[in-house]
Formats: sequence, structure tokens, C-alpha cells
Amino acid sequence: MTRKISCALALAALLLSGLTGCSARVRAYKVKVEKEYPHDTASYTQGLFFDGGKFYESTGQYGESSFRIVDLETGNALKKLDFAPKYFAEGSVILNGKLYILTWTNKVAFVYDAATLEYLQTYSYPREGWGLTTDGKSLIASDGSSRLFFLDETFKVTKTLSVTLDGRAMRYLNELEYIDGKIWANVYTSDLILIIDPGTGKVDATVDCSGLLPRSLRTPKTDVLNGIAQDPATGKIYLTGKYWPRLYEISLVESK
Repeated sequence: MTRKISCALALAALLLSGLTGCSARVRAYKVKVEKEYPHDTASYTQGLFFDGGKFYESTGQYGESSFRIVDLETGNALKKLDFAPKYFAEGSVILNGKLYILTWTNKVAFVYDAATLEYLQTYSYPREGWGLTTDGKSLIASDGSSRLFFLDETFKVTKTLSVTLDGRAMRYLNELEYIDGKIWANVYTSDLILIIDPGTGKVDATVDCSGLLPRSLRTPKTDVLNGIAQDPATGKIYLTGKYWPRLYEISLVESK
């Protein structure tokens, strides 16, 4: 995903966001902030998730990419794995004791021991890497298109899912999170999150996150919404963005 937002892409995002609430069959939600936490403004958030009571984040940009175990209360990294400057890290997730991290255009994916962050293996990856999550059985990846890829633990594609809203392909699927049997996906460059049926690819609901980060906290460096995580222990859902100073615990409020 290009790290500079082009006018064409921004326009596309606006058109996509205009689809929210367009069908009586698709639920539309807004977010309510329940609590806010500090977030590292040097973190270009690519992946965000909880596992085993720990909070994890992968960050991108050449020369800045990292994987972190993060203290929720302070936003500080408790442990950090830095990537070589040639790698642009993307989505990340833990499955069966292994940590999987995609790269954007390097055409490789990395595997680490989740407990120690010790490097285990590199796999060839034939498409752009964007978001990554798991349903507990498969890895689920996005590549910025309207498709999601179900992968085994060797990154072999076992299923491809086309995501649609009222029959329209929903492009720019980015960071992913599997929540209560559904796939949540950020739509890149917009304030829109899609809640997707993993069986059909149809969007069951949209989440309008506009205004989540107030203008008073934005700087010229502040980038787009990106980062969805649910803590399985509590069911709480957290959102943030690239270079954002805040991480938000949110709940959903259905739009009328």
C-alpha cells in the first residue's frame, strides 16, 4: 500500500465511505469511545492484536519497521524487534505458537517463535502484504484489493474470498481482525471499517469511525485510521491509526 495518499485513492475512499448505511440489510454503526490510552506517535501501525494476555503491534515504513510487545497503559514497547531498513513490515498475527509477519512489497513473510521472538523461517510471498489475522485455523490476509486470502501455515492459499457490499467489490481492504466469527477490515485512507461474513464475503455491517481522533490531536504527520484489536479475555475492542497519539477502547452504537 502506498504510504503517500494520492488524490485518486482519497477520492475512492470517499466514495466507499458514502456506501455506509446504503442498505437496510447492512447494519451501520458509529463508534463510542469508552476509554483512551497513549499510543506511540512514532508507530506507523500495520498490525494490532492481543494474544495470551499480551498486546502486540507491527509497524511499517522503510527504516522504521518493527514488531513490539506493548504496554497498554503507557503505549511503550516492552520488547521490540527491529527490521532491516530494506523491509517494510505489515500485518502480523500469532497462530499455534508462531508469529507471522507480512512485508509490503518485499515478497517475503517472516515466522518467529511467539514466546521468544526468535527467528524461525522466511517464506516467499507472491503478492503485496497488507493485513493479517486468523480464525484459529487459517491465516487470513489482505493485499489492498477486494479479496481476502485464507492461508495455511506455509502461506499456501486454501481459499480466496471476494468482499462485497450490496454486490459492489470493496477495495483497499487493509488491517484485519477476527472478532466473534466475523472479519473486521479497515478500508485504507478512509474512516470506514467493514464487518465481513467469512463464509460469503458479504459485508454484514459498516463502522463509521469519523472523528475518532479529534483535530486537536492531529499534526501534519498524523496518518489514517489503521489498527483493530480485540482482547479475547475481556471482549474489549481497540482502534488506533498510523502515527496516532491515542489508542481507543470503543463500543458500537447502531446508527438510526
